[in-house]
Amino acid sequence: MADPHSIIRVQSLVKHYQVGDDTVRALDDVSFGIAAGEMVAITGPSGSGKSTLMHVLGCLDQADSGNYFLAGEDVAGLSSDRLAEIRNRRIGFVFQTFNLLPRMTALENVELPLLYAGRRNAKGPAAEALEKVGLKDRMHHTPSQLSGGQRQRVAIARALVTNPAMILADEPTGNLDTRMGGEILRLMSELNAEGRTILIVTHEPEIAQHCPRQIFLRNGKVVPETIRRGADSGPAPSP
Repeated sequence: MADPHSIIRVQSLVKHYQVGDDTVRALDDVSFGIAAGEMVAITGPSGSGKSTLMHVLGCLDQADSGNYFLAGEDVAGLSSDRLAEIRNRRIGFVFQTFNLLPRMTALENVELPLLYAGRRNAKGPAAEALEKVGLKDRMHHTPSQLSGGQRQRVAIARALVTNPAMILADEPTGNLDTRMGGEILRLMSELNAEGRTILIVTHEPEIAQHCPRQIFLRNGKVVPETIRRGADSGPAPSP
C-alpha cells in the first residue's frame, strides 16, 4: 500500500533494455519514498539509471515490474490516456533544453498546459506564474528575445501553472552559465520553501548538494549509504 505521507513511493522497480545480446538492467529493484514538500536530487554517474528513473517518475515510461505510487495512486499499468492526464495535471516538467515553442511568446508558452487540459481562462494564471518567477515585464517576448536564464524561468512558470503535485527538473542548469544556474537553483529553493515538491535529476555533485536530500544511483541501484540529507554524509533513515 502507498504511504499516505509520501507523494512518491516506488517499490522494487525493475526496468530492463535489450541491447544486442546483452540485457541492460537500467533499474534494478529500486525502492524509496519522497514526502510532499521535499527537495530531492536524484544523482549518479552517466549510465546509472537516472534518465530511466526520471521517465518512470514522470509517467513517460513504465517499469517492467514493481509499483509506483504518485499522490496515492498506483500508476503502474494505467492507460496511455490516463498517464497523459497525470503528466498534465500532477507533474510540472523542466528540461535542460527549455523546450519552448520559438514563435510563441513567454505568456503563450506558459498557457499551453492549461489549454491542453481544456482551460479557457489560461491567460490570467499564466501571467501570474510568470510574475512569480520574476518575468512580469518579459511575458510578451519570444524565446529568442530572452536570455538562457530567462528562458528557463519561462519553463519553470510553465511547470507551475497547473499547480502540480511535483516539479521534475532534468538537468535544469545544464545549458546555463554558473551565475544563471545559481539563479535557477535559488528559484527552485524558494519554490520548495513555499511547500512545493521538487525533484532535480543531475549528474553534477555541486548541483545535487543544493538539495537537502540526495538519492544516489549506481548501476541501476540506489546506493543506501548515499541517501542523505544536507551536508550529513551518514545514512539517512530508510524512506
